[in-house]
Amino acid sequence: MRFIPTKVHGVLDYVVGIALIAAPWLFGFADKGGAPVVIPIVLGVGLIVYSLFTKYEWGPFGLIPMPVHLVFDIVASLFLALSPWLFGFAGEALNVWLPHVVVGAAVIVVVLFSQPQPQSARGRTATA
Repeated sequence: MRFIPTKVHGVLDYVVGIALIAAPWLFGFADKGGAPVVIPIVLGVGLIVYSLFTKYEWGPFGLIPMPVHLVFDIVASLFLALSPWLFGFAGEALNVWLPHVVVGAAVIVVVLFSQPQPQSARGRTATA
């Protein structure tokens, strides 16, 4: 059931990280300020940073095991998806809160279908 290789997941990590940082401007809510703007930016930067330290094809520093990375993804995505209610901006216009929910839910789906180990690690485990 886990058909998304870590190589693809890694590319998505950096694309989503950049998209989260740009989201307030892409979706036209940068002028709102506060939590709606700060949350995606902080989570986008965080995603890029922990991706750089993940043990997969796109992690140059390779310190964080992929299963731990996936837990970070789930926690951050749940926080992002629930943030409109946690921080009281769910009553704003759709363009303010809906991106948080959609991106958070989409990342959870990606995590559920992502392989928990890079191909090279699975090959070493099978031969060891």
